Amino acid sequence: MDEPSEPSHASAFLPITFLIGGGWDHPAVYDPFLRAAAGTPGSTPHVACVILDEGEGDGERQFARYDEALRSAGDCTPVPVLMPIGARFDVGAAADVDGLLVCGGLTPAYQDAFADCLDRLPRLLAERRIPYAGFSAGAALAARAAVVGGWLLDGVAVCPEDTSEDLDEIAVRDGLGLVPFAVDAHAAQWGTLPRLIAAVTRYRLPHGVAVDENTLVEVAADGRAHVSGLGRAHFVRPADAGDGGVVVRSYGAGESFLTGLDDLTDLTDLDDLNGLTG
Repeated sequence: MDEPSEPSHASAFLPITFLIGGGWDHPAVYDPFLRAAAGTPGSTPHVACVILDEGEGDGERQFARYDEALRSAGDCTPVPVLMPIGARFDVGAAADVDGLLVCGGLTPAYQDAFADCLDRLPRLLAERRIPYAGFSAGAALAARAAVVGGWLLDGVAVCPEDTSEDLDEIAVRDGLGLVPFAVDAHAAQWGTLPRLIAAVTRYRLPHGVAVDENTLVEVAADGRAHVSGLGRAHFVRPADAGDGGVVVRSYGAGESFLTGLDDLTDLTDLDDLNGLTG
């Protein structure tokens, strides 16, 4: 049984975080991230693209897709950071770039790759004002309590098996704590919203957001979230009645919602995460 460690003191000074729900049809979802990375108009940001490389040219092929998408969205210089499965992320790779993009792939493997720097990386991003973008797995990792996969709750299917990330039971593990809610991706396309609902109810998480493909949720340092792109972001919270139910509200492009950064601190009460599993 896993339990989250104490969050970094950098939580109060979080960088802007960009959550992309997957998809390749709308490169414009990268535009706000690139503008934040550039800092000043006319600058060309260098963006580190962290990709888990499964070998035989997989990493290079994946990077080519992100390189094309980023350059289609705006002037930038993508920098590949290819990591073999099982390797650990070197925080130094983020020290000399203007933006950090953690890409998609097997979410549990990404969580494992970043497990040794869950405090140090957010602190570095905050100190150097480096924006973070997460695509699919990278979006899930941005959460304090990261939903890394699974398709069963107590042996009962809650989402398609193809979305399992090679896990059976729904698993929630330590994440980076850049946003005060759990995150799932490919919500409408893969049917992952029920998994997020199950995670919120089972593990008593304060909030969750499931993001559609080709959709961006931009989370400011004060916790305000803004939606853009072609799809919607589905906000999940426990119902006020305390009966195990949830309230779900969907937000489309141009809409915003508030999330409480205090919830990052609330999660230090490990009794609230009884049953957290890995």
